[in-house]
Amino acid sequence: MSEKALPNPGWGPFSALPGNPLMWVLILSEMLVFSAFFALYAAERVTATALFDASQRELDPLMGGLNTLVLLTSGLCVALAVEAVSAGRIRRTRQWLGASMGLGVLFGVIKVVEYSNKFAAGITPETNAFFGFYYGLTAFHFAHVLFGLALLALVTWRTSTENVETAAAFWHMVDLIWILLYPLLYLLR
Repeated sequence: MSEKALPNPGWGPFSALPGNPLMWVLILSEMLVFSAFFALYAAERVTATALFDASQRELDPLMGGLNTLVLLTSGLCVALAVEAVSAGRIRRTRQWLGASMGLGVLFGVIKVVEYSNKFAAGITPETNAFFGFYYGLTAFHFAHVLFGLALLALVTWRTSTENVETAAAFWHMVDLIWILLYPLLYLLR
């Protein structure tokens, strides 16, 4: 295991954050992109409240809730991996990362089942504005889940404190986005 590199003072406030500062630049940029999508969703919802409410009732909040539980548990596993790598317990770190990846894959399976059910019912992104946002936002999030899984696999192979902290930061951003998406799409009326 390689030791964590000393922070580069050239990164300013990013130097104090765990992991690689470039990941934090990526996380902030992704948060800005999602924020813009959320603002567009809110603006569209205001102009078509009845349509959005009716369409939202077509979603299964239990499936979304199950996915929330799965993803947050995966985030806990990543946090435990960070704790383990900080203690020099590489095997335990890899076990926690493996558990997190398994739960991340389960999240994806649940999402694919949900998409399949919607498509089988004739509900596509072209159905209306709400479903355009639903598919667009959740697919964009799903792409981040897939990227996060690749990062977790990479740091399972190349385990170091900095690598695990870097991947964990991204994975927690994925969690945060879902925590915002779930109520926005499934619950708030």
